[in-house]
Order: sequence, then C-alpha cells, then structure tokens
Amino acid sequence: MSLLTLTFLEVVLGVDNVVFVSVASQKLAKHQQTRGRDIGIWSGAVMRVVLLFGLVWLTGLTHATLFNLPEFLHGLADPDHPDRLIEVTLEDLILLLGGLFLLWKGTTEIHDTIEGHPDAGKGGKVSGFVAVIVQMSVINLVFSLDSVLTAVGMTRDLGGADGAAARLFVMVTAVLVSTAIMVASAKRVADFLERYATAKMLALSFILLVGVALIADGLGFHIPRGYLYFAIAFSLLVEVLNILARKGRKASPK
Repeated sequence: MSLLTLTFLEVVLGVDNVVFVSVASQKLAKHQQTRGRDIGIWSGAVMRVVLLFGLVWLTGLTHATLFNLPEFLHGLADPDHPDRLIEVTLEDLILLLGGLFLLWKGTTEIHDTIEGHPDAGKGGKVSGFVAVIVQMSVINLVFSLDSVLTAVGMTRDLGGADGAAARLFVMVTAVLVSTAIMVASAKRVADFLERYATAKMLALSFILLVGVALIADGLGFHIPRGYLYFAIAFSLLVEVLNILARKGRKASPK
C-alpha cells in the first residue's frame, strides 16, 4: 500500500515537471522533441534516485543554516516560526532560484506566445538541444528536491528502526514507476498543448504559479500544493468544455 500511495503521489508531484518539459521541448526541432522530453524526464528520475541515496546529506539541507537575514527583515517572519524566514538554508536558496527561473521561463514563453512567435515545431526559431536540456536539468533539481523530501517524510515510519533498506527500495521503485508513467504521457501532453493554444497558455500560467509557490517555500511560507493542482485542474476542465463546445459548433449544420 505504501508503494502504491507513494507512486501516485510521485505522479501528482511530477505533473509540473511534465508540463515544463513539454513546453520546453517545443523549442526544439521537430525530430528532437521526443528525445528531449525523454532525456528531460529520465534525467529527473536519475537525480531523484541520487538524492535518495544521499538521504543523510539531503536531510541536512533543512537544518544547516548558511546565513541569517538582516535584522530589519525579521519583522516579516511568521511569529510562530520566525526561523523559517530568518535562517537561510541551501534548500531555501535552491527553491528561491528555481522559483525565479520558473517565473522567468513562464513569462518569456507567454511573451513569445502573445507576440506571435511560433514554436520551433511550427517553423519558428529553434533553440539549441543542449541549451534546452540544461534548462530541464536546472528545474529537475528543484522538482527532485521537493519530490524526494516528500517521499522521505511519507516513508519515515516504514519498516521500523531496521527498515532503511525497505524504505529506500519503496522510494526508488515509486520514482522509477512514476517516471515511466510520465514518459508515456509526455508526448500526449505536448501534442495537446501544441494543438490548443489556450491550453498551452494555461500550462504556462501553471508554471508561473509553481514558481511563486517555490519562492514562497524558500521564504518560509508554505503554500499547499493541493491548492495549485485544484486551480489548474478546474481551469483545465473549463478549457476541455470550451474545446468540446467549439467542436460542437463546427459540427452543427449552419
């Protein structure tokens, strides 16, 4: 049951990863897009497994303080947990930089879409394969950190004091299974976003939301991911209804 639950959760947490990879891969030449998506998603899985094997170091990310914020910023901290803002850890920096990167990427993609710059697959400017893979790798680090910390928290009591091997097996298996599911769905997601421009705009807006959430996490203000996923799911449902309505109008006789 723990394996099934964690696998499902990893798939849910991987939604933002699939969306980002699908959007980023559209900047590649048509014949490179599938390979780019596969590399982007599987490299994220490799990163997660590496982080899982470095559990001792990873756990220390949330405790090792790199520096404290200046005193004039202490008034912004949560009175119940002032250390979450005042004490800056390596995890905080990764989340902050990752959030800023997503805001930059989402904003530039929205700008290109509004200005009418087509994607590479539609004859637009083609981005370098290495450049796109680097972008995917950077954001994979952020998403992997969030995913692994969640997995560690969920399996902390599995197997008791001597269950370290069992916990690691469950987490690695969940990561690999969820990654296979994401790889299988990535092309469908990318084709859907390419076919429907309004759906792609929703995906880019979702990237902006995730970026804001990561920045908030880095500053010590946690936004439950369920709020974000509900917002994008509701918006996607409305978009699907709009698509069906448009198809119905086209199919009806004039």
